[in-house]
Amino acid sequence: MTIAVYAGTFDPFTLGHEDVLDRARQIFDTVIVAVAADTGRSTFFTFEERVQLARQVIGEKSRVRVMGFEGLLCEFIEQQHATVLIRGVRNGSDFDYETRMAAVNRALNPHAQTVFFPPISNTQAISGSLVREIHRLGGDVSAFVSPIVRQALERKRRSL
Repeated sequence: MTIAVYAGTFDPFTLGHEDVLDRARQIFDTVIVAVAADTGRSTFFTFEERVQLARQVIGEKSRVRVMGFEGLLCEFIEQQHATVLIRGVRNGSDFDYETRMAAVNRALNPHAQTVFFPPISNTQAISGSLVREIHRLGGDVSAFVSPIVRQALERKRRSL
């Protein structure tokens, strides 16, 4: 049984994230969506909100679990008995960064392999930071996120 970890900030969970997850589910027995607590930067949604939103978006998809984690990703992967780390790469900049991270993760946990998923054409430009910026400026983000996330963005903006 192959367990894969799809880790990220997921601030918010976008249609690009959903695409990578759906394709990973076709290959791996179990996919753990691992929401990072410590991102090294401020987030729009709290850690708890990001975990909850991911759970709501994913719903009852088979063979998927959502978990929050703190600390080193390579340690979380080992704790979950996973052997694969899933990463989405949208462009050359992402690829450069992710290949460096894959090398570091491999040095820290030689039992885990990193698998890259390039985007399908209509999700290539989507990023959480782009979604947050469009939303902050009053734009419509429906083409980039699920209705659940769009509604959460609206609720959060009203509460600030």
